Amino acid sequence: MSECRTTTEHFEKALAEGESQKFVLSLFVAGMTPRSLRAIENARQLCEKYLEGRCELEVIDVYQQPNLAKDAQVIAAPTLVKHLPPPLQRFIGDLSDPEPILVRLAVKAEKELS
Repeated sequence: MSECRTTTEHFEKALAEGESQKFVLSLFVAGMTPRSLRAIENARQLCEKYLEGRCELEVIDVYQQPNLAKDAQVIAAPTLVKHLPPPLQRFIGDLSDPEPILVRLAVKAEKELS
């Protein structure tokens, strides 16, 4: 039981801190395909709606800058990489469903999404 409470307390603390933390994100896309464009738009909307004023988003085309994708260990595109705040996280896909991303970023609690 104490482990569950500790985990809950840790999540709630992260959620409270998340309201003021700066997010540094990189979105890796493969060219300007419809899926890439959709991922770019979804990432921008996520930043504007949920991380307003505390998000830095960089879009990287893996065809133009393959070394950046290699350094970030990106194996699929589109992939959103959260560099800050720690821990490093990756989200693969066009980001059309923001809820699981927001929960993993500790921006929203699961109960808020219901």
